[in-house]
Amino acid sequence: MKKILTILSISLLIISCGGNDNKSIEKTIEQGDLEALRAKRTEIVAKQQSVADQLKQIDQAIATLNTVKKLPLVTVIKAKDTVFNHYLELQGNVETKQNIVLYPEMSGILIRIYVDEGQKVRKGQLLARIDDGGLSKQLEQARSQMELSRITYNRQRNLWKQKIGSEIEYLRAKTDYTTKRKIVSQIKEQVQKSDIRAPFSGVIDDIITEQGSVVSAGQNPILRIVNLDNMYIETEVPERYISTISKGKDVAVYFPVLDKTINTKVRQVGNYINPNNRSFMVEVGIPSSAGTVKPNLTAKVKINDYTSEKAILIPQSIISENAEGDQYTYVTFDRDAQNIAMAKRVIIKTGKTQGGLIEVVEGIHNGDAIISEGARSVKDGQQVKILN
Repeated sequence: MKKILTILSISLLIISCGGNDNKSIEKTIEQGDLEALRAKRTEIVAKQQSVADQLKQIDQAIATLNTVKKLPLVTVIKAKDTVFNHYLELQGNVETKQNIVLYPEMSGILIRIYVDEGQKVRKGQLLARIDDGGLSKQLEQARSQMELSRITYNRQRNLWKQKIGSEIEYLRAKTDYTTKRKIVSQIKEQVQKSDIRAPFSGVIDDIITEQGSVVSAGQNPILRIVNLDNMYIETEVPERYISTISKGKDVAVYFPVLDKTINTKVRQVGNYINPNNRSFMVEVGIPSSAGTVKPNLTAKVKINDYTSEKAILIPQSIISENAEGDQYTYVTFDRDAQNIAMAKRVIIKTGKTQGGLIEVVEGIHNGDAIISEGARSVKDGQQVKILN
């Protein structure tokens, strides 16, 4: 304060002396001496520079003592411990391991289709039949012959037990019966190939070949059967996440076409790294209550790969970086009743991001008041005015 008063006194003294200077200037001009005029001009310029320097000092002193009106205006957010779940976002497709097209095992005419599209069927149910080309009649004849062989064999066996007849007749009857049984079994297997049965319970999704068509074994698709009770989403995960993605992790799945989100879990993690794209496969289960979800549907998969029970999250926009590459932000302390506080720059270390927020792992503590708006105009150690 004394310094300011001294400067003001000097300034007033200079001003009061201005009248005498004016008279001196007029007298010098009247004399018409060029050298005297030049000397007078140099003197006045020196005094002018001195006054400018003194005014600058006065302005600086006023600014130092009158900071309240020129303090940077800022807003602050309070750092709080919170649960932070980070999600890895991937693309996936809906799959099902029970989605197959059935082909005939026998060539012939497709004489009958017993089901309709959209019909639910159970495992083992007869779906279609192909003309067996007379194998059923051959089977009947073979069974008749086998039955005769059986009777003959039983009779020879009983006689042989009673020591009646020859051993060769007994063995011949036994061999004949065994052969007839094998023939019946072989023909029966061939006849069964004319029936197309459901390999699992599901829904008939598509009937591909019409009844009455001629089909070839293993060549012509007959129908498609799908089981929607065991669907899953398959997605590829970069190998760097192999330590953070495990069975049982929470997953949020969004189906853009359906505008629908379901919550589920990872049900299987692959053990093989694909050398072409350095990724591994992950299966995400789909609840049976998913409803309209169908195989091959595209999905956006968010897998929870990191969780912190006490994380501090701040907006990414309030973080700056210095010339050394260190990230920093400002906190306030010593806040008074007029909401005036000191700003302090703190170097921080950050972790994972989610949306517009980033986790601070070092530098910020629970309860710190962090400058959110106005940080760009703040300097370390400067007073700031906090807006409510």
